[in-house]
Amino acid sequence: MLQIALPVLHVTSSKAAEDFYCGLLGFQKEFEYRIDETKADPCYMGVRRDKACIHLSSFSGDGVVGGIAFILVDDVDALHREFKEKNIAIHLPPTDQSWDNREMYVKDADGNSLRFVTEPF
Repeated sequence: MLQIALPVLHVTSSKAAEDFYCGLLGFQKEFEYRIDETKADPCYMGVRRDKACIHLSSFSGDGVVGGIAFILVDDVDALHREFKEKNIAIHLPPTDQSWDNREMYVKDADGNSLRFVTEPF
């Protein structure tokens, strides 16, 4: 039985990623792993906001920059207001898609796209 899939997004700087995901988007860091604790990178970290979990890695071979993660949300418009208040750049504002989802896109410094989606009821 499948339970959940966790996206792993490649980042070039774990510090910049933590600042963006935790400092701006409201995620909390759950863990981080470094081979050499005296160096910021490479790093593998997990972040969570509510039930949404994302893993971020600056390790070579863990994907490529420019990945995509779809994140289901209760109200994409409320999240849009929250992000606008924090001056977060919105790549695609809340948009009704032809496949019936309402979606908003935000990109991190590496071009990874977070696609926040409210599904029709």
